[in-house]
Amino acid sequence: MRMYDLITKKKHNEALTDAEIEYMIDGYVKGDIPDYQMSSMLMAIWFNGMNDHEITELTKIMAKSGDMIDLSAIAGKKVDKHSTGGVGDKTTLIVAPIVAACGGKVAKMSGRGLGHTGGTVDKLESIPGYRTVLDRKKFFDTVNKCGVSLIGQSGNLAPADKKLYALRDVTATVDSIPLIASSIMSKKLAAGSDCILLDVKTGSGAFMKTLDDSIKLAQTMVNIGEGAGRRTVALITDMDTPLGYGIGNSIEVMESMDVLKGHGPADLTEVSLQLASNMLYLVGKGTPEECRKMAEKSIEDGTAFETFCTMVRAQGGDDSVLRDYDKFQKAPYTYDIVAEEGGYIEKQNAEEIGEVSVVLGAGRETKDSAIDFSAGIILHKKYGDKVEKGEALATLYTSKETARKEAERMYREATKIGPNAPKKEPLVYARVEKDKVEKY
Repeated sequence: MRMYDLITKKKHNEALTDAEIEYMIDGYVKGDIPDYQMSSMLMAIWFNGMNDHEITELTKIMAKSGDMIDLSAIAGKKVDKHSTGGVGDKTTLIVAPIVAACGGKVAKMSGRGLGHTGGTVDKLESIPGYRTVLDRKKFFDTVNKCGVSLIGQSGNLAPADKKLYALRDVTATVDSIPLIASSIMSKKLAAGSDCILLDVKTGSGAFMKTLDDSIKLAQTMVNIGEGAGRRTVALITDMDTPLGYGIGNSIEVMESMDVLKGHGPADLTEVSLQLASNMLYLVGKGTPEECRKMAEKSIEDGTAFETFCTMVRAQGGDDSVLRDYDKFQKAPYTYDIVAEEGGYIEKQNAEEIGEVSVVLGAGRETKDSAIDFSAGIILHKKYGDKVEKGEALATLYTSKETARKEAERMYREATKIGPNAPKKEPLVYARVEKDKVEKY
């Protein structure tokens, strides 16, 4: 078998066999297949795609290229959740304790943020003392005790993906549905949960900008999960405007706790409840309607919030900051951006506003950039809201006094005020199961 022949097959839009995909991935991870040949294959896949069987096999082989985590030491059905990333997307901090409070098990490994998309691990580390690195026994014990543990990715999960992604990043082949889907799902399969809920974002702040592309990606990932024996569902959720009002690490933790206490923003609360109820449905807690009621009750009676606090204490964190936000580290500089005219917010580009938070210090420009946990933005007005001249649109928080001017300029470019109230878009566009797409 030669890589040259495999490239030729894919160049002519022919399907690769299971043995050929295994040869290709194993050879590349071992260093037997050079970057220039794999680059050629990636470009051939970009142009010609892969069929469902090829994508599933590629994903399974990538997952098996490193550690495959065995979660059998955790009692009950385990459910994982993955978001394709967005601005103000702090739903993991909300849905994981809701699911745990209702009897599901969430053993979740999350990543750090890069660029305008925030990382769950960075948010958690803004809680004083919280440990995102646990050994496997402590991780399992925490899930068995609390129903949930949220940690950083550890070990050697899907090294083939890490190597392939670095190559895709420099060969303009990132935006390929087969390659995106296999990248995401290889890590989910390696993480070992029985069920997977996918939150596929769509809009200006998402990787997939259109609903059609988002549905295609969701269908591909659901097929992979089901093909690998994992019950999988996807929701298509809006990311044209930031989710909630807070952007930044400790700011997003506080807003998440507001949701768990029953007085969070309506959009963030609704998306979180839909995600949580689908996770509960996947682990067999009832019909979607019954699961929704269970999720709502866990907020109303305080068990979801207390579950999160119990997990924080179990992982070394100080949960008193979750009850008294004044104990969080505070940004030394705060600035209000005020409206220069009245009207309605007609545009609020999520990606561009996410970049504002990076300038303020809340995100990373490179993998080695330091994070300022106190930095970020609180939006006072969002897409569709009426605005009076002189009203505060947003408040900026930063430790960098010099960041104000650039951050304000970027925010104003990302936000447009016009005379007419725009059409409200749905928070959840569709639900995707195997062989089924339900549009809302």
